[in-house]
Amino acid sequence: MLKSQREQLAAALLESLHQLATSLGRPLEFDQAMVEESLDKPRQAEHGDIASNIALRLAKPLAMPPAKIGQTIADSLRADRQMQAVCEEISVAGPGFINLRLRPAARASVLTEIARNPQSFGFTPVGADAAHVLIEFVSANPTGPLHVGHGRQAALGDSLACMLTASGCRVSREFYYNDAGAQIHNLAISVQARARGIAHDDPAFPADGYRGAYIDEIAQAYCQKKTVSAFDGAPVTSSGDLEQLDAIRRFAVTYLRHEQDLDLRAFGVAFDRYYLESSLYADGRVDAAVSALVASGHTYTHEGALWLRSTSFGDDKDRVMRKSDGSYTYFVPDVAYHVTKWERGFSRAINIQGSDHHGTIARVRAGLQALGMGIAQGFPDYVLHKMVTVMRGGQEVKISKRAGSYVTLRDLITWSGEIDNPLDQPIAVDEQRGRDAVRFFLVSRKADSEFVFDVDLALSRSEDNPVYYIQYAHARCCSVLQQAETDVDRVFSSIVQRAGDPAQEILGRLHAPKEQGLLNRLSEFPDVIRYCAQELSPHLMAFYLRDLAGDFHGFYNSERVLVDDPALREARLLLVAATGQVLRLGLGLLGVSAPTRM
Repeated sequence: MLKSQREQLAAALLESLHQLATSLGRPLEFDQAMVEESLDKPRQAEHGDIASNIALRLAKPLAMPPAKIGQTIADSLRADRQMQAVCEEISVAGPGFINLRLRPAARASVLTEIARNPQSFGFTPVGADAAHVLIEFVSANPTGPLHVGHGRQAALGDSLACMLTASGCRVSREFYYNDAGAQIHNLAISVQARARGIAHDDPAFPADGYRGAYIDEIAQAYCQKKTVSAFDGAPVTSSGDLEQLDAIRRFAVTYLRHEQDLDLRAFGVAFDRYYLESSLYADGRVDAAVSALVASGHTYTHEGALWLRSTSFGDDKDRVMRKSDGSYTYFVPDVAYHVTKWERGFSRAINIQGSDHHGTIARVRAGLQALGMGIAQGFPDYVLHKMVTVMRGGQEVKISKRAGSYVTLRDLITWSGEIDNPLDQPIAVDEQRGRDAVRFFLVSRKADSEFVFDVDLALSRSEDNPVYYIQYAHARCCSVLQQAETDVDRVFSSIVQRAGDPAQEILGRLHAPKEQGLLNRLSEFPDVIRYCAQELSPHLMAFYLRDLAGDFHGFYNSERVLVDDPALREARLLLVAATGQVLRLGLGLLGVSAPTRM
């Protein structure tokens, strides 16, 4: 298999390092992966296209100043005939950074990489020894429809799972249902009250009950003895008996799980497993975790309650595990649940949760460490997101007609997909358009920043709307290929079948500033995937796609593609096809479609 440009550069650097280490009599244990990791884009464009900090990393093992290491390597690379064909300048800056400026044809070689691997450019294959990662997200209480915060979790979690998979990890998606506790009891008595005809504003209605219109729907379905089923569970048929509170609870939970399943399906999100909190109690895992913590010696009893000495593991104060009335505090089943993650062989667990869960991090990790099972100290990782404010028609939207107290994910998809119709026609909804806008917008900012979702902007068909702007760039790529009476496959196969000088002649025609800028942006795609996975920050892909779309629109407006010169025409068509393919791959990682026409 032909090597990518990144691999070629890393191989040349590695060979130079081996020569240096051998001359010093200091054999080192480093490999090409380590060298590839050192390659990055310089912060300042005048420093070149690619930089390596490998000299700084090896200063101590080689017992040599990093600037001298960098200069020695640079001299070796300049003498390499292959590197002479790739780089027009090799220099050393600062304390020892090795900066490489590529020749135009070498910069354009990213196009052949894309053409050879159109469906996996920038992706790392999942190897046999790949890390097994579990991402838990959404994990909504089955007490109502999914709200906008759950939507942000779904967009973040699913996109991050895609980034990690593209980075070579084995990833599993999991939804944890808190189907036990006081909130579920309040759901059951709320449905029971409505089934008995007690109005939401009646003093007899449960004080802590749920008052959304969906409660009326569940009560009506229960009285009609309907059957409901969740995605992963057996059907539940109502008995219609209003005295059987446990039966009402089971029916209501299943009904809402089914509703949430439908919302997630409309959002394009699927899970590998659904885990029920109630199963932790039924299987004895909660009691077992508590017994193990007691046996570990890290608990004590005070005023009739059982406490975890969590301060021994970095928490700011000790935590109650079992209250004096015998009930467990909410973090105890969380500890038991994370034990199952470790026992199932996940080397890494990532939780996507609201920022209100910040206080649980230290106590859950403390509980896991206190068990003495060898669980890694940073297990699990957390990505905490802040609130989403929804604006529509210039006004903040705070409630939903159906949920009664918050904006639902379904509302947001519907509003963002509305189509302009004649006044005498009902409002039509393009669900794909709505889903695309919501998924992109909710992942387009760093998770720990508050976000204002502007429905009017999501509906806008202008460059101010980032989703439209990016999708329009892809559609424009498709339009150019159609005008040229060709397609992506034919353009890619043409360059792949060429070799040596013929291919270099085509690639070397792309030397206009807008062309070079677009080529540089395309070459960044593999690194963006890697950064997204490393930093648990899928918003970086949203930023990248906006920049890539901007570079393409700039190129399109500056350079004519369908010129008379056959070689230049072929080169520019290749650039257009590659840009469209990377836009499609990037949007796919975010769960957003890539329309061929707008």
